Amino acid sequence: MTASRHRLLAAGFRAIAATGADRWLRPLARGAGVILTFHHVRPEPPGAYAPNRLLTITPDFLDRVLVRLEAEGFAIVGLDAVPERLAAGGGPFAVLTFDDGYRDTRDHAAPVLARHGAPWTLFVTSDFADGRGRLWWIELERAIARLDRVRLAGDDRDATGLDLPARNADEKTAAFEAVYRRLRAGPEDRLLDRIAALCAEAGIAAGSAAGDLCLSWPELSRLSEDPAVTVGAHTVSHPMLAKHPERRAAFEIGEGRDRIAARLGRPVRHLSYPVGDRTSAGGREFAIARDLGFATAVTTRPGHLFAGHARHLHALPRVSVNGWHQNEAALQALLSGVPFLAWNRGRRLDVT
Repeated sequence: MTASRHRLLAAGFRAIAATGADRWLRPLARGAGVILTFHHVRPEPPGAYAPNRLLTITPDFLDRVLVRLEAEGFAIVGLDAVPERLAAGGGPFAVLTFDDGYRDTRDHAAPVLARHGAPWTLFVTSDFADGRGRLWWIELERAIARLDRVRLAGDDRDATGLDLPARNADEKTAAFEAVYRRLRAGPEDRLLDRIAALCAEAGIAAGSAAGDLCLSWPELSRLSEDPAVTVGAHTVSHPMLAKHPERRAAFEIGEGRDRIAARLGRPVRHLSYPVGDRTSAGGREFAIARDLGFATAVTTRPGHLFAGHARHLHALPRVSVNGWHQNEAALQALLSGVPFLAWNRGRRLDVT
């Protein structure tokens, strides 16, 4: 999502707050519960070039999220409680989920969560815990940070290629957005190969980011001893599953779970689909997760949980807590459910 799109979102959040729509539309828009998505939690402010800033919030804002949830009457529960909560009804609930298994989740998020006595789920990609997975969006950011020009050669799929300046923060951000859009639209193998080539040009080892940023198996083992922590599966290598054959998708989902269970010595009952939008996970993936015996599986399709989701526990929506929008207006709007009336065209369930 580009900076201009984020500015439009910010304007929408301000309009909701100014009109009070988060209060008077809440009975219609807010569901039985909400699953919140987090990635990085870090105290350091982003630099001028930070194209992945949407994935990062501060510990202070995480604390404000928890305070707001408590003030709005949300009970913070673990994922294990979701099926019963959806079936039984009752007051609103919130679930806190953190994707990918970053070390800063342990260092900066966990202390805040502990102060509030909040249970939470960490979704782990097993290759990242091995220190060898491809966090390609981080690799792309790091490569462009080092390059003064970004070139992608044309090929049979896209004859035009790209040749973009990257001399300052604005140019680097524009280059990142252009490359990201171009590669996300195509096959994942092509994406990984092209980003690996940019890394090589920039003097970066593709695959090195996981060791820098993600918790190792010994670290995960110690963290999982905390009864407030649920460890879920996030596949083996973090692929966009819908772009791959069914056999590969089933392997990624099942083997990712089995490796975590073997290394941590405990069952893994919950799944997060990597990337998790409609281009990455759909009906086929939902059926695989169900058939493999997961209790729940979460997407990144935006929305609150409603009673009907009790029949679709492997296609649960989430609400992303976005680093571009660390303010009360955005938070109140998202917890009210009002933005999703438009984003989801009035649909409460988006499960195909």
